[in-house]
Amino acid sequence: MPQIKNLNIDSITHLETPKQFTERLPLTPQMTDTVAKGRQAIEDVVTGKDDRLLLITGPCSIHDTKAGLEYAGRLAKLADEVKDNVLLVMRVYFEKPRTTVGWKGLINDPHLNGTFDVAHGLTTAREFLLNVLDLGLPTATEWLDPITPQYLADAVCWGAIGARTVESQTHRQLASGLSMPIGFKNGTGGSLQIAVDAMVAAREPHVFLSVEDDGLVSIVKTNGNEGGHVVLRGGSSGPNYDPTAVSRAASLLKSAGFEPHIVIDCSHANSGKDHRRQPVVFRDIISQITSGTRDIAGIMLESHLNAGAQKANGDPSKLEYGVSITDACIDWDTTAGLVRDAASALQSRTPVNT
Repeated sequence: MPQIKNLNIDSITHLETPKQFTERLPLTPQMTDTVAKGRQAIEDVVTGKDDRLLLITGPCSIHDTKAGLEYAGRLAKLADEVKDNVLLVMRVYFEKPRTTVGWKGLINDPHLNGTFDVAHGLTTAREFLLNVLDLGLPTATEWLDPITPQYLADAVCWGAIGARTVESQTHRQLASGLSMPIGFKNGTGGSLQIAVDAMVAAREPHVFLSVEDDGLVSIVKTNGNEGGHVVLRGGSSGPNYDPTAVSRAASLLKSAGFEPHIVIDCSHANSGKDHRRQPVVFRDIISQITSGTRDIAGIMLESHLNAGAQKANGDPSKLEYGVSITDACIDWDTTAGLVRDAASALQSRTPVNT
């Protein structure tokens, strides 16, 4: 008989169940408290209950955990300094969607050499999240693979559905069941309607197939996620952080029955993929907020210890320390200056009554 199964499969390797994995790498009570409080604080900002600015900042992707933790240590100190006006959350991205091919992130290829040791990547990612939480910092990541949350979601405070997956029914269903606020990015072409549609879909209950804690394929029924919000990141049609674009986004959200509490990404198409323009975008957004708009709830930055980007070459020992291997980032000193300037500028705002 002809072979008709797994014709294009090279191998299948079993993983620990999510339960075994999380029991091996558990959250401490203090980490659990950081997650719970971080999620609530973020939700309060993106629903307008908290007038602080949500600021999600960190490397485009984590590829060197030592450099990443040095960044986290600096960010934790800065977070405490500005906590009255800015809610700092660390960007901790382990999965990178690719337009075609390329390095898919720390989980997929943790050794950066094409060996694809996914089991080690998952462990490294969770250990990193636990270390960040241990500093008292809330964590943010993008959800790409629909199984990954079973291994990591309990250690994440904010999640994103990216521009390449925001139209995916699988990811909208996933978002409806996640236990955290979710930001939906506009599409790569610039369409905001698909992000609003994703919010509408994720707000509703869904039934779909997934994996439960014991590793069994199961039917999952969700309640829907009320913590959805849009993230403006520009697109092939151009940037969308200016007042006209923000007003248009607010109107679209209101038409769909949402209060407009928008997060704006300073990188990607909003900066023309030029990291040196991120501060320009950032200051424009802060100016809009201090001028009176209540439609902007947060900002995202791609930031690392050192500026720019470098190409992964298969030999991590030859990489420059603290420099991104995916999108180019602004450096720490620039980041800290922007955060402090924003906190100072926002002090004069009239607080929201909670």
